[in-house]
Amino acid sequence: MMEKMRILAVDDNAISLATIEQELKRDYEVIPMNSGERALQYLRREKPDLILMDIQMAQKSGIETLREIRGMEKYKDIPVMMLTSKQDKASVVESSKLGIYDYVIKPFHGEELHRRIDRILKEHR
Repeated sequence: MMEKMRILAVDDNAISLATIEQELKRDYEVIPMNSGERALQYLRREKPDLILMDIQMAQKSGIETLREIRGMEKYKDIPVMMLTSKQDKASVVESSKLGIYDYVIKPFHGEELHRRIDRILKEHR
């Protein structure tokens, strides 16, 4: 059997994280992290195929976390998708400057999320 692609899901909202995991676990190995700091610790040991990240998180925002990820030599090209309820132009622009592959607004539709993830993973292979 083929090994599942790994997706690091970063969101400090337990319900959002559980929803993401539930939606994706059939097709992907989902690694849930409830903070940007924990995600960075994980990235020091492992390299997922894709990162799904919320922008609004308590200690460290998704944008701050992404800025650090882009500064890590091994991860500067990893595909990142923002999955957030934040729709302001500044967040979209700032995320884009940091090289995100997609920006999905919550609440998301499972089918649409799968399509976007599949597209990114195919492009990035």
